[in-house]
Amino acid sequence: MSSIKITLRNKPNKDGEYPVVMRVIKNRRSKIITIGLSCYEKDWDTKNLQFKRSAPNHVQRNRVLLKLKEKALKIIDEFYLDGIDFTLEDFENKFRGKKDKSDITVLSFWDEKVEDLIKAGKAGNARAYRDAKISFFKFESNKKIRFNEITPALLDKYETHLRSRNNTNAGISIKMRTLRALYNDAMKKNIISIQFYPFKVYKISKLKSDTVKRALTIQEMKEFKNLDTSEYPHLLDSKNYFMFSFYTRGMNYIDMMKLRWEDVHNDRIVYRRSKTGKRFIIKILEPVREILDYYKGQPSSTGYIFPMLLKEKMTPMQIEHRKDKTLKKFNRDLKEIAKVQGINKNITSYVARHSYATYLKQNNVSTDKISESMGHANLQVTINYLKEFGNDVIDDANDALLDL
Repeated sequence: MSSIKITLRNKPNKDGEYPVVMRVIKNRRSKIITIGLSCYEKDWDTKNLQFKRSAPNHVQRNRVLLKLKEKALKIIDEFYLDGIDFTLEDFENKFRGKKDKSDITVLSFWDEKVEDLIKAGKAGNARAYRDAKISFFKFESNKKIRFNEITPALLDKYETHLRSRNNTNAGISIKMRTLRALYNDAMKKNIISIQFYPFKVYKISKLKSDTVKRALTIQEMKEFKNLDTSEYPHLLDSKNYFMFSFYTRGMNYIDMMKLRWEDVHNDRIVYRRSKTGKRFIIKILEPVREILDYYKGQPSSTGYIFPMLLKEKMTPMQIEHRKDKTLKKFNRDLKEIAKVQGINKNITSYVARHSYATYLKQNNVSTDKISESMGHANLQVTINYLKEFGNDVIDDANDALLDL
């Protein structure tokens, strides 16, 4: 509950007059706001909280008090109508004409979120938020839309818009989850009240599709491995990247891209995963050693193992753009390898991760620890199963891969 009271300060100013102030009360807290008026104590009506007849220009000054009180009450009503859990500072900013949280649009908040992620070096997340923003505002023409205007009905229409553009359930889910994360951040920062939260009604879970098993069979993996790169030299790097990922616990493409020679320590590769910062120590199997030896012999002007990043000291966003460009080529090459080798599957970079998980299960690593959703939307599952095992257990399972 909030209330407004016009009153006098307890202490007079240097001229002996008492400043007339507005006391704003919310949730048992109060804030004093000066309004530029004052009078002697004898000229103040403590019962009706206004100037007495004895005060100079009392009629005009009481009209000013009435207008200021009406303005204050209107501001409070607008906060409540917009679902904004305002602070006393928010009220003062609005009362004095300063920018406050109720002036923050979805677009401005979204732009600020992207900028903050870039500054924090989280280029991948920044790009995901930026892409979702572009998608949303291709649908929503009102660039001044506020969070309280994002309703379940609006989300339904946005979903319909995405489907009309041939977005899959997975693609729609990613965009909706990004929008939900943005909304949650706005609630955390008291931009919008939880009473307007549209995702209580609009359920993203309905967008889940059946899990598609993408792992290669043992025979298919052998066919992939047997690609004769002397006949297809343009596919050599992509074949190496895929096999390297497979033999290094399904290492992500971005982590391979940023892997440096200094991360190789005798028979181990030690690196931190870009997405989570978790440290991994991976035993180097013979196929990995052969790939490393090959690239060790190639000319390079950087400390990176693979020829994906061609110069040093690239910014996070430059690395993200480079990743996008080279990953597209990698996936195109994988499809070509599949066609050449007669593998009737849509192979992408993530298939190496799925295949690795499958072979671990075949070698008696607990199914509870290796989720079927490894490599899908929730990559945390991958980390969860890896951190449950000691290196020796994983190494033993890795050694079994050499039977391929």
